[in-house]
Amino acid sequence: MDSSLDVGLVDRGNRNEVILTLKEPSTIPIEANKISPDNFLDRTQDEIARLPLLYGRRQLTIGDLFTVDGEDGDTIVLEGDLSHVKHLGRAMTRGSITIHGDVGMHLGAGMSGGQIIVHGDAGAWVGAQMSGGHIWIHGNVGPMLGAIYTGENLGMRGGVIIVDGNAGPRAAERMRRGIIVVQGDLGSFAGARMIAGSLFTFGKLGARPGAGMKRGTLLALQDLTDGVLPTFRYSCMCESPVILRYYLRRLQTWGLPITEDHVEGRYRRYTGDATTVGKGEIFVYDEHK
Repeated sequence: MDSSLDVGLVDRGNRNEVILTLKEPSTIPIEANKISPDNFLDRTQDEIARLPLLYGRRQLTIGDLFTVDGEDGDTIVLEGDLSHVKHLGRAMTRGSITIHGDVGMHLGAGMSGGQIIVHGDAGAWVGAQMSGGHIWIHGNVGPMLGAIYTGENLGMRGGVIIVDGNAGPRAAERMRRGIIVVQGDLGSFAGARMIAGSLFTFGKLGARPGAGMKRGTLLALQDLTDGVLPTFRYSCMCESPVILRYYLRRLQTWGLPITEDHVEGRYRRYTGDATTVGKGEIFVYDEHK
């Protein structure tokens, strides 16, 4: 059983809050991996403003592009159109980041602790290769959610990601551990090459779900877009397994729209991928009891 479920999503409140407001919208990529609670703790407002970031090819500081209000903070609030700001919260281990607006790629990549909340959409590779912590996106996300980087062996290795909208292709690719919940639809190749972990969608699974998966669980509360690959075998129509009920009830405690019909209902179970170990599972909710 994944320990990520037992951690829960907590409201940390405001503790030494630092507010960053983007001075002007920009279409030039901004590399902002220094914006994380780990780097802001024990620093004055001026020291935070002097932390470096890349603006295209130019090295600037946080204070050049953002107004900074607060110091020594493990709680960061960002405001503005951050859709071209990348690597926010990268490798963070503590604290919280709240973003009011859209945000760019690699949000929370490699994080091992803390919490990120986005009131907007997010780009590709959200939570890529994260090993702990929580990310909640109140919008849509791009491809490679909780997935792997090219040349690496493992994707997401722990933690929780919740997306209120839709997610792009290849979510949870090479996932090893953790939980991803997408309340909208998932793009193609969801759970591709999964090693373990759980990927839930309240919408539809896109084409070729679970391609090459070894173990792990995919669950869809609506029907499949294009069915399953021929390397998956239909196993049975089953009552919701005990472990699945536990997961769904935990999602209920987080305020997600899981009904008793979902918890107690019937599911079509498929196993695969037969081209690998073949111990992965795909559950599809059957609303016709």
